[in-house]
Amino acid sequence: GLERGAKNQFSTFSNFITTINQKKEGIGNRNSPTQLVIPNIKNVRDLPPICLDVRQKQRISIDTLPQELKAPIPPEPSLPIRTKTVKDFEDDVEKAKSSGDWKAVHDFYSTTFDSFLEINAAFKKDTSSPFNTIEDSGINEKFVNVVYDALLNTPQDVQKSVLKGVINGLLQEWKGPRTKDDLRAYCILLQNPQFSNTSTYVIYAHLLRQIAALTEADHHFLVHWSKKISQRRFKQLVDRLLQFISLRLFPAKPEEFPPMVKCTWWIPSATKVLALFNAANSLIRPPIISYTDFYNSTLDHIDLMEEYHNWQCYGNSHRFSFCQYPFIISIAAKKVIIQRDSEQQMISIARQSLVDKVSRRQKPDMNMLFLNVKVRRTHLVSDSLDELARKRADLKKKLKVTFIGEAGLDMGGLTKEWFLLLIRQIFHPDYGMFTYHKDSHCHWFSSFKCDNYSEFRLVGALMGLAVYNSITLDIRFPPCCYKKLLSPPIVPCDHNTLVGICDVTLDDLFQIMPELAHGLSELLSYEGNVEEDFYSTFQVFQEEFGVIKSYNLKPNGDKIPVTNQNRKEYVHLYVDFLLNKSIYKQFAAFYYGFHSVCASYALLLLRPEEVEILVCGSPELDMSALQRSTQYEGYQKTDITIRYFWDVVLGFSLELQKKLLHFATGSDRVPVGGMADLNFKISKSETSTDWLPVAHTCFNQLCLPPYKNKKELKQKLIIGISNAEGFGLE
Repeated sequence: GLERGAKNQFSTFSNFITTINQKKEGIGNRNSPTQLVIPNIKNVRDLPPICLDVRQKQRISIDTLPQELKAPIPPEPSLPIRTKTVKDFEDDVEKAKSSGDWKAVHDFYSTTFDSFLEINAAFKKDTSSPFNTIEDSGINEKFVNVVYDALLNTPQDVQKSVLKGVINGLLQEWKGPRTKDDLRAYCILLQNPQFSNTSTYVIYAHLLRQIAALTEADHHFLVHWSKKISQRRFKQLVDRLLQFISLRLFPAKPEEFPPMVKCTWWIPSATKVLALFNAANSLIRPPIISYTDFYNSTLDHIDLMEEYHNWQCYGNSHRFSFCQYPFIISIAAKKVIIQRDSEQQMISIARQSLVDKVSRRQKPDMNMLFLNVKVRRTHLVSDSLDELARKRADLKKKLKVTFIGEAGLDMGGLTKEWFLLLIRQIFHPDYGMFTYHKDSHCHWFSSFKCDNYSEFRLVGALMGLAVYNSITLDIRFPPCCYKKLLSPPIVPCDHNTLVGICDVTLDDLFQIMPELAHGLSELLSYEGNVEEDFYSTFQVFQEEFGVIKSYNLKPNGDKIPVTNQNRKEYVHLYVDFLLNKSIYKQFAAFYYGFHSVCASYALLLLRPEEVEILVCGSPELDMSALQRSTQYEGYQKTDITIRYFWDVVLGFSLELQKKLLHFATGSDRVPVGGMADLNFKISKSETSTDWLPVAHTCFNQLCLPPYKNKKELKQKLIIGISNAEGFGLE
């Protein structure tokens, strides 16, 4: 929470400056760099709480900011004239290192960081220009980087003079809105490398609080200016904020910081500033750093369900929860939240079934606690469709599968086999529901019209059941599919509201139909006369069951020629038609099927890429981790055959490693929890060594004959994994 501590237990923040001044006076030697120590950090006045601007159950991290916010621009005060250049500064530093006299350097740092005005005077590219646009911050980044790179190698009193100046700036009495010079100063101060040291965290926290409390218009400028920071510096800023949050949650030396109860605003302030960098990162294509670089794995060790429930209960209040900023929560932590939320829903529904049974004075049956699916292998799709449609009220119960006529108990293997067989059958080209694009190696929805789209709903329900029951599926949908699946992330109450419709671009089409996307890209860059040379109209043609059908992209599109002036509109409408409108009914059924199982506010925490990882697993392979977690049956890990096996596998190319994983588990991707979650097992096969290895994909089990040497093992293994498809050899 953001409850304020008792103010009378704190001395004023000004005492902190006095303490630093006293320490400075006691330092006699300026010549040697030493470890910076900030004393008495517990005596800090608690400032007013920040305004969090929390919106109930919305992802603040991906809010789309307007291109320009019309805000009154306060007059900029006149800046002092400072003429020192990068070369002048570098010369001063070199002279100080050789002579031991740091006075010139000390004077520069103490003057430059003494106030926000001085910071701008030193680092603004042109002090006579206002730089009031989002395109250019006006900061001389090269000079800032040189000054900060040199700072940590200066004597202690130089470093302390910088911190004293920062404190002076933060203590300034603000009247009215911030100027753009103030925002520039905040941008520059955030990059101070001294804030990586825990002894400066009190000052850092107050800097973060002031930035977090800025207006939305000011945040808008900071977000766009942050896009211009180099990748290395940007990553350092993000890592510094993540470290600050981690060490405040789990301090190595608790006595270094004020008690948590008296600085509850530290973590919310840092998280909100981190959200600004996340927003900046999201505006760039490709992003400056990966979205996974914003994950804080420390949060995996806190009470995530409490965070989740706080967010659900207090989402529109000033009670802080990390779920308000889901970009900081790792996919592993999100999986825990979703699984536990799913388990709670499973238990709740099972309990209600039991209560209903008892209230009718009927004998309870343990089967009522599960979603029991009974299917015939010969009628797999139709039986599965009927079962899921008939038992729609039970979809949130634990799944158990029975193959009719087979005496198998489902301990997890039958469920996985059901998923594998069903997915293979539904996605087969002959089935006609999905089209496989060889260029992109992915499936997309067939645009053929039909009377019943219930089978698309079945596929959506299958994906939902897989997430709900922690099953990894071997499905190849493009990223845009998962973006559509979260549009919106919560099923709207009004059934007339469109679902599965999202903004799509040429980049999305490239991931599905690269050849067509390339052709449209060529159209956009064509330098000749588009109308005369292409002779196209706002109309598209599609083949459906051997018949060519035409569709207008806009009213009377067949009569509107594509020209140099309107070709962007044509491409936009064409892509929207292919990825949204032409498959709307198919995808809407798929959307409702998925959300019939996975309807949860936890979906608001997920990015489209994270939904894909939950459904299909991660493509990142770590075979050494698989080796460490593998179980053995009939073998010991020290046996010569096992040593041969791992020597061979670790030497495989990535392609062969993926083939091995697909051969043994039914998928070449890794569950969210990593290789350990595969429960991979190697069993000794008592067959002839002339035989190839065999896999039981339902149990992630590889049966390996005791081959006599490494060469034979490698040869047989490569033949097995390269030619096996499904449940037999090609």
